[in-house]
Parts: sequence; structure tokens; C-alpha cells
Amino acid sequence: MLRCRLLGHRYRFSTEAETMTWRCGRGCGAHRSKQYASAEDAKRYARAFDREDSEGLGRRARLIGLFPLRLLRALRKRRAESGTRSAN
Repeated sequence: MLRCRLLGHRYRFSTEAETMTWRCGRGCGAHRSKQYASAEDAKRYARAFDREDSEGLGRRARLIGLFPLRLLRALRKRRAESGTRSAN
């Protein structure tokens, strides 16, 4: 599929006993599986991997959320540099 080639696969994870299986949610046919020591381990990994990055979008807005910190650091750096120049 062209979407998977351009954007990457959108894997969805599931378990059957000790086996964790992942398949592309876009329907391109990509799939794999891995055997774990216990069913609990397989479920734990499947739960951890089976999440969308957009779930926490309101909590983590990297570019906009960190912009005030970047401004503050730039101002501090500029003040430190100008203080060094005026002392010379």
C-alpha cells in the first residue's frame, strides 16, 4: 500500500496465550508475532505497544509547549553574553 510506504505501518497489537501478534491496521497485510514466556508478559507488551501517539496530544505539545522555555533560555543566554561584553 502506498500509505504504508509513505507514512509507515500502523500496527495494532493483540495476544493469544503467550503469543503477541501485530498486524497493520491499514490492511496492507504486514504482520508478525512473537512468543513470550507467559501470557501475562505478552499482554503487558501488547498493551504498552498498542497505543496511538495522538492519545496524549493535549498533554504533550512539543513545539508549542516548549516554546516559552526556548524563549526564556534564549533571553538568559543573550543577557549573559551582553553582560560579558560590557565587562570587557
